[in-house]
Amino acid sequence: MIMTDEQRALILKQFKTLKERSSFYAQKFREVDLGDVQTQADFERLPFSEKDDLRNAYPLGLSAVPEDDIVRIHSSSGTTGTPVIIPYTAQDVEDWAVMFARCYEMAGITKHDRIHITPGYGLWTAGIGFQAGAERLGAMAIPLGPGNTEKQLQMMRDLKSTVLTATSSYALLLAETIAEKGIRDTLSLRKACIGSERWGEKMRARIASELGVELYDIYGLTEIYGPGIGISCDEHAGMHYWSDYLYCEIVDPKTGAVLPDGEIGELVITTLRKQGAPLIRYRTHDLTRIIAGDCACGSPFPRIDILIGRTDDMVKVKGVNMFPAQIEEVIKFTDGASSEYQVMIDHLNGKDILTLFFETGAIGEEKKRVEEELALIFKGKIGMTPVAKGVPLGDLPRSEKKTQRIFDNRY
Repeated sequence: MIMTDEQRALILKQFKTLKERSSFYAQKFREVDLGDVQTQADFERLPFSEKDDLRNAYPLGLSAVPEDDIVRIHSSSGTTGTPVIIPYTAQDVEDWAVMFARCYEMAGITKHDRIHITPGYGLWTAGIGFQAGAERLGAMAIPLGPGNTEKQLQMMRDLKSTVLTATSSYALLLAETIAEKGIRDTLSLRKACIGSERWGEKMRARIASELGVELYDIYGLTEIYGPGIGISCDEHAGMHYWSDYLYCEIVDPKTGAVLPDGEIGELVITTLRKQGAPLIRYRTHDLTRIIAGDCACGSPFPRIDILIGRTDDMVKVKGVNMFPAQIEEVIKFTDGASSEYQVMIDHLNGKDILTLFFETGAIGEEKKRVEEELALIFKGKIGMTPVAKGVPLGDLPRSEKKTQRIFDNRY
């Protein structure tokens, strides 16, 4: 992606005082004269920022403003290691709300909508981001947070919620419950903004069908404001991101080399206006690509593709590298397989064994046929043969947050 003149100006303006404002960057760029960075090529020679850098700055070492200017902190949702604390100024909070309101507008959501918010509140950025965007838009926010599905459905029905916001896992759980109860016709839902984890085509189709909504992929991460930095449009051909607040690059995950538009690699983001914790060339570990050209929707904002996974999602079995997105492709092309799956990887008798559990409505000989077909498609698309085991619909775990699908028991 070619850096625009506006983006370059914002980066150079930030660099003029970055080391003075931030002890973090004074140390990180101690051998770099930021005044020498004038071109895109100069910028691409700067070192990346990593999550470990942010962890090492705990608790408030990332701050690039006086502590009196910090009005809020958030933390990433990871459950291991030192947490990452991200400080926000009042302007950061305002900018995030502006971007989130844009997301709603991109999805055709207006001030007349009632936005049902199920993502979590607290240190995590999700719930409060969805709420701030709704309030900025002027829509009614219904901030339930996760859990208590019966209460969710009651409020959804009684308050006539028109927009659902959720992780894909919880959206599926709600959709299945609504289908079981046969209450879809009592609801007013028309759209859903889904984020925080990747999801396959069959899962997408089930949620859309059972909720009776149009789905939009919303993107974000705590380190870069939170959800709301990008979203799909009515064309559903990638996600537009707000290039007046962010500069995006795609790099080779192994070499760090910047890749041409259209090639899949790791998304690297630089914040252009963030005050509390500006990030320079931050490696997200999300795998995607820049989509070149104009979108048919008419938006001037550039696009990245729907995420195919994360660099740390990859598992290697019998010498074959694979990502969840590839497994979801197998599920998609297997007639009789539903959307939900779970992978167990074990090392038994000196051999790696991958067992793929998947939900299916088939029984008896038909279930055996689906298992054999799935194993053949898996071999053809990924390069190894799994143990394919069909289980009844609803048998695999559902989650109110993110669903873990791959369990590697070899280590």
